[in-house]
Amino acid sequence: MNQYSELTWQGLWKNNPGLVQLLGLCPLLAVTSTLTNALGMSIATIIVMVCSNATVSLIRKWIPKEIRIPIFVMIIAGFVTCVQLLFNAYAYGLYQSLGIFLPLIVTNCIIIGRAEAFASKNDLLPSAYDGFIMGVGFSIVLLLLGAVREVLGQGTLFSGADLLLGDWASSLTIELIKFDQSFLFIMLPPGAFVALGIILAIKNSLNSRVEMAFEAPLEVEKPQRVRINKVS
Repeated sequence: MNQYSELTWQGLWKNNPGLVQLLGLCPLLAVTSTLTNALGMSIATIIVMVCSNATVSLIRKWIPKEIRIPIFVMIIAGFVTCVQLLFNAYAYGLYQSLGIFLPLIVTNCIIIGRAEAFASKNDLLPSAYDGFIMGVGFSIVLLLLGAVREVLGQGTLFSGADLLLGDWASSLTIELIKFDQSFLFIMLPPGAFVALGIILAIKNSLNSRVEMAFEAPLEVEKPQRVRINKVS
């Protein structure tokens, strides 16, 4: 298994930051009340992870070990500020909907952890790919949780898509279940914990089957016969 295949396997399944490491739970539970919010946070997270990993990799040889974490945080904060300004300019409704959780990407343990564990020790392309695939793995959990909560909470998908994509996207909203009023429990943080727990249970139940299917089996050498000459 080459390096990129291993990074893909780790980021999407075996070491998924949302389902295995259980990092970034604050935005994971707070902004996934709708699929649109989850999509917006996913885009922001992936952009910041790729850019910060690439930058850390490029300057890793000039970063003093004693102050590497503060420097990583400053790099991440710079890219988060850029993403904030872009959302403020082109998706103001979503910017307001995400609220404080958009700037809090700076403190996301996933981004700092990958900068420290991988980008600071590897070249540019593997580091950028690691940031991308870890961001995608986290985004899958965000989108899945957002879809489940939106469908069970208000019976729709892509509600508020116009906040991210513009007025034309208001027609993308799909009504799957007609509710007289929203199911408030699933829209609140306790409902998010329950939904995440169910997703974790499903993932754990499938874990052994998926690993058996996708992980390359170890090659076992056949024992060789040893011929012993009889000494008379």
